[in-house]
Amino acid sequence: MSNLQLYALATLIWGSTWLAITFQLGTVAPEVSVVYRFSLAGLLMLAFCAFRGMRLAYSLKDHAWIALLGLSYGLNYAFVYHAEAHISSGLVAVACSSMLFMNIALALICFGTRPSREMLAGAALGVAGIVLVFWPELRAFAASGESPWILSWPILAALGASVANMIATRNGHAGLPVLPVNALWMLWCAAAVAVYALSQGKAFSFEWTPGYVLSLTYLAVFGSIIAFGAYLTLLGRIGSSKASYMAVLTPILALMLSTLFEGFEWHASTYVGVALGLAGNLLIVRKKAPKLELPLEPLAQKQAA
Repeated sequence: MSNLQLYALATLIWGSTWLAITFQLGTVAPEVSVVYRFSLAGLLMLAFCAFRGMRLAYSLKDHAWIALLGLSYGLNYAFVYHAEAHISSGLVAVACSSMLFMNIALALICFGTRPSREMLAGAALGVAGIVLVFWPELRAFAASGESPWILSWPILAALGASVANMIATRNGHAGLPVLPVNALWMLWCAAAVAVYALSQGKAFSFEWTPGYVLSLTYLAVFGSIIAFGAYLTLLGRIGSSKASYMAVLTPILALMLSTLFEGFEWHASTYVGVALGLAGNLLIVRKKAPKLELPLEPLAQKQAA
């Protein structure tokens, strides 16, 4: 698939997962829903890799890095689900968009990848656009008297995702293939969050309703297997800083779905914010990508063979 196709696929899927996650909140603890999602996704991926005869055995060092990738994504998703159980998805989207700047900073620290002026300007426009889009919700949150520390949850989620991006970059440099590594880190993610849930006394209940089962299936198959496969491949082709601009586009798509299904009301700031987000995206994607941080293209060709 082309970069544009991978970008569009991951963005469209993850833009819809904000809505899908709301069907996971209720009877089942948020952390437990994360365990179910990545257990299902990881086992399905593992079965597919075994069927295709892909190598699943790695050195202890590589497996440690794969486990660390799962722990980082576990931090990310546990805080996202937990945050959405207490505050609106709009506020979560605003805070999670900070991943853009975290990725730029960590890529510079870890790999010496210097951001271009266009990339920094695009990231700034994008985050400013997201803030404007959800400005009414930010004002409502400020007026509610809730502790601002609640917003630290999605920021910690963004940090977990950004660290995971750097680990994925390292794993790509080590020549680890995307599909088997995805299967293994998802299982590590599920295990880590399960340990945390048990330590907090969370009950591993299940909700046998169509909404919960269908949303869980969608999040596991599309939101995890397909979207992560597209994203991590794209990460290798254009770098983490550009690929992570999805943190701006996915909330905008989620906004469209919220308008259709939840009656979201548009304001002047909404239109301006969407325009800024799209303008930032154009700034970032129109410039040719720098040297690849994560050489996954040859790996993808090997897997297809």
